Amino acid sequence: MSRNRSTGRRTVVANRSTTTPVETREIRALTRAAGDEVVAELTQTGPADSGTYLGRGKVDELAETVASHDAQCVVVDGELTPSQHHTLESLLPDETVVIDRYRLVLDIFEEQAGTRRAQLQVELAQLRYDLPRIIESADEGALNKQTEKGSPVYDVRDRIDRLEGKLADLPNPAEQFRERRRDEGFDLVTIAGYTNAGKSTLLHRLADDLSLEQSRTDDDSNPDSSDKNATAAIENRLFKTLETTTRRATISGRPVLATDTVGFVDDLPHDLVESFSSTLSEAATADVVVLVADASDPLERFRRRLEVSDEVLSAQNIADERIVPVLNKVDQLSANERECRLEIASESLSPSTPEPIPVSVLEGTNLEALRTAIRDRLPEESATIRMPNCDEAMALVSRAYDRTSVETVDYEGAEVRLECRGRPSVLTQLRRRARELETARS
Repeated sequence: MSRNRSTGRRTVVANRSTTTPVETREIRALTRAAGDEVVAELTQTGPADSGTYLGRGKVDELAETVASHDAQCVVVDGELTPSQHHTLESLLPDETVVIDRYRLVLDIFEEQAGTRRAQLQVELAQLRYDLPRIIESADEGALNKQTEKGSPVYDVRDRIDRLEGKLADLPNPAEQFRERRRDEGFDLVTIAGYTNAGKSTLLHRLADDLSLEQSRTDDDSNPDSSDKNATAAIENRLFKTLETTTRRATISGRPVLATDTVGFVDDLPHDLVESFSSTLSEAATADVVVLVADASDPLERFRRRLEVSDEVLSAQNIADERIVPVLNKVDQLSANERECRLEIASESLSPSTPEPIPVSVLEGTNLEALRTAIRDRLPEESATIRMPNCDEAMALVSRAYDRTSVETVDYEGAEVRLECRGRPSVLTQLRRRARELETARS
């Protein structure tokens, strides 16, 4: 099976669902975002067929559609098992490439990987995904290790081993960044959740140096827009960058670094993207995790995404008390619908998770309550620091204003008295510097 990725392929998209109508808008948008041309679509209602996913009769129809439209590729909006993938390709016209939704997403990630680390991580995820399909296609499952040597299976496994080694040797810039910022006294806040929930807009609301207008096309696009606009929205929301975005923010006087992580992708197993997405590691090391959910989603999707998000964060050993659940876009709901979402959220999240906060990030509704909830969960101590009244003391006071919430500064003759609240490690640094100034004076 060919894995040479080329853009502009004539592509037929296929989707199945147990209910009608069978939606194809998103898979068409994803396909166009990958650079391919959608020339036809085919849908199937009913449970997945274990052998072909679509059922033999529908596959015959698919083969005719591929031939009549001179298509080179079929994109299936779902996860194909290695066996289903191999069977589908064998029943379609020669040289037809079959990929499912998951592999399509990985292809788009590949196009967006801008750093060496990201490129290696995407390639590793692709090879891990492809390996069982190559085995199925080549019928090499029964081969022993001697005959596998030099085979495509052996080559892929060898490449996986080498990629894992290269990535292990590369420094992790995100971890270095976090350690440096902690040393400088910043609290870390992660914004997590599914794509299109409003994460980017929330970052712009919180950040000191970003305007709200910059975010309006990032994650609040109209879901009922044309295919062209939907394709652009897919590119913006999911695949504009594989890197996380971090900005400085001031939460109730407290300086923090807020990070908009790579969003959870619907119906995409997280083990496929974990190797090249820092979303989970960012959340695991943050002081506070703001979990954003789209309250305007249909009820079952809303419930499912909350449950999955809760499981993902729990798997990273993130304490429930560190999570601030946010139900966004409540401006689109009636009072009864809002109450219904709040009840579902309370049922879907862990019992010890704080009560969700209903907001409209775009309208600015209830954001002060959100800021308060974040502020209340930041590690904090109070300190009264005394130091000699000298030029070096002014530098210390300036640092306190930059890294803590300063309550009072009194200049009492030869002494400066500073009262502030902030991160315990920062207060320790300030106290140490004050003692050094006292020692130098005496």
